[in-house]
Amino acid sequence: MPAIEESAVSDPTSDKPVSSPASHYIQTVAVQPELDIAPGFDSFSPATHRGSTVVFRNLAELRAYGERSTTYWRYGLHATPTSEALCQHLALLEGASHTLLLPSGLAAISLVYFALLRSGDDVLVPDNVYGPNRDHGEWLARDFGVTVRYYDPMIGSGIASLIQPNTRLIWMESPGSVTMEVPDSEAIVAAAKARGVLTAIDNTWSAGLYFRPFDMGIDISVQALTKYQSGGSDVLMGAVLTRDDALQARLKRTRMLMGWGVSADDCHLVLRSLPSLPVRLAAHDRGAREVAEWLHQRPEVVRVLHPALPDCPGHAHWRRDFSGASGLFAIILHDKYSREQVDAFVEALRLFAIGWSWGGAHSLAVPYHVPTMRPAGSWPPAGWRHAGELVRLYIGLEDTRDLIADLRQALEQQLGG
Repeated sequence: MPAIEESAVSDPTSDKPVSSPASHYIQTVAVQPELDIAPGFDSFSPATHRGSTVVFRNLAELRAYGERSTTYWRYGLHATPTSEALCQHLALLEGASHTLLLPSGLAAISLVYFALLRSGDDVLVPDNVYGPNRDHGEWLARDFGVTVRYYDPMIGSGIASLIQPNTRLIWMESPGSVTMEVPDSEAIVAAAKARGVLTAIDNTWSAGLYFRPFDMGIDISVQALTKYQSGGSDVLMGAVLTRDDALQARLKRTRMLMGWGVSADDCHLVLRSLPSLPVRLAAHDRGAREVAEWLHQRPEVVRVLHPALPDCPGHAHWRRDFSGASGLFAIILHDKYSREQVDAFVEALRLFAIGWSWGGAHSLAVPYHVPTMRPAGSWPPAGWRHAGELVRLYIGLEDTRDLIADLRQALEQQLGG
C-alpha cells in the first residue's frame, strides 16, 4: 500500500483563526472559544448546568477543600447550581432544611441504611413496607450483620416494647404503598425519641405536601421524585430530606463515598414540574376519591383501602395528620374470585395501564397477593370477612367518567357484575 503523502493529510490547525488575544490556532479556539454573550438574560426556567469538572479560580480555592472549608462547588457529581436549585425547592415544599438527591427512590432508602447502620445494629421496619425496602433490609441482615425486624404497621405506641439497646432506626411508611394502612406516626415518634432512636419515613404518597414529617418530629423523609414531583413518568430520582445539620453531614458524607449523583437534565425536568405539583396533586386527590366512592358501592368489592375513607386502617390518623390525599389506593375483592379471575379483570381494563411507577398522568392497575408479601402475619386484619385479592389502583388525570366506565365494563365482563 503506498504511503500517504504528507501534503494530502488535512491539518485544520495550520491556519490562523480570526483575531484572538489569547490563542493563535484553530484547535485552541475550538477548545477554548472567547465568547461575548450579552448579560441580562433571565427566564422562569433555572439554567441547566452540566459539568463534571468544576473550574476553580485559583489553587488556594482548590486546596481549601482538603481543609474542609465551606467553599461551595467541588465536583459535578456532588452538586451543581441546577441540582442545588432543586434541593432548595424541595426543602421549601416539605419544610426541611436540607435535601440530598439520589438516582432513584430506592437509592434514597439505601442511603439512609448505609449512613446510619453498622454491623450489630437493629432496625425496625413496618410489615407493609415498600417491597424493595424489605429486600434491602434482608440484604443487610444476610450480608452485613444488621438485625432487621418487622412490626405491625398499626402498632402505635406499642412499638416501645420492640425497641432494644442496639435499635438505631425505625422506618415508617404513611400510608403503606400497597395495603394503605396509615400508622400512628405521632405515637411511634414519641416512643423513638424517648429512647434516642432515629426515625425515617417514606413520604412519597403525599409528595411532601399533605403530610409534614418534620413538624411531627420525624428525623428523615424519603421521597421518590420519580413519581409526583416528576409527574411525567420519565425521570428516575430520589431525595432524602432532614432538618438536622449533623444528620445531614452524615448522610451527605455517605452519599459522596458511594458516588451517587444525578443528571442536571433530570433535575431540570423535575424543576419544570414542581410549579404544577400542588395543582396536579389536588386533581389526583379529587379523581381518586370519586373513583373510590364509586367502587365502595360495587358488590365485587368488599373494602376500599383509601386513607380518606373509613374502611382504611388508620383512617383516624389520616384525618389528624394529613391535609389531603393522593391518587393511589387499593381495593379488596370478594374471596369468591380466584387470582386468575382478578388477573383477567385487570387485563380487561382499557384505560388503566399495568405498571408500578405511579405519579404521572396515566392511570395504572396492579394485582397483589398480599399474604406472600407479609411474612410477619399482619394480613388480613382480624375481623375482615371475605377478604380476597387486592388490586392497587392509581388514578391519573383522565376524566373520571371514562375511568369509572372502564372499571364497570371490566368488573362486569370478568367478575360477573
